[in-house]
Amino acid sequence: MAWTIRPATAADVNALTVAVAAAYAPTLARGIALPPVTEGLAEDIRDHLVLVAAQEGDVAGGAVFVIAGDHAKLANLAVDPRFGGQGLGRALIDAGEAAARELGLAEMRLVTHRLMPENVTLYERFGYGVTERDGDKIYMMKRLR
Repeated sequence: MAWTIRPATAADVNALTVAVAAAYAPTLARGIALPPVTEGLAEDIRDHLVLVAAQEGDVAGGAVFVIAGDHAKLANLAVDPRFGGQGLGRALIDAGEAAARELGLAEMRLVTHRLMPENVTLYERFGYGVTERDGDKIYMMKRLR
C-alpha cells in the first residue's frame, strides 16, 4: 500500500510526535543543539498547515508550514528513519509547496543548522538556495512563481 500525504488532524499528534522524535534522534545523538522539535505539534496542527505521510494507521513523518505574508516557512520536516529512502520528505515538501502556490505565495523559506550540511544538500536538490548564514543558522529560500 502506498503512503498518502494529507493534512494532519488532532488524532495524528501522538504518532507524529513519535515520528519526529525518531527523525531527530540521530542529530541529537551527534550533540547538535536543536529547539524542542516535538513540542507544540498539537498547536501547529491547529494553527498551521501540517501535512503527514500516512499509511493505514501509521504516520511516517510530517512537515509544518507556517504562512507569513507573501511566503510560507517550512518550520519542520521529519521522517522516521525506519521509513527513509521512500521519497516521503520530498513528497511532503512538494505538497506544501503546491499548497503555498494555491495560496498565491511567492516563496518558501526555511532555516537549517550549519552542523547539518546534509540538510543543505538535500534542500539544494529540491531547488532551494542559501540566502544567509548567521551563527549556526543557514537560511534558504525557493521561489514558487
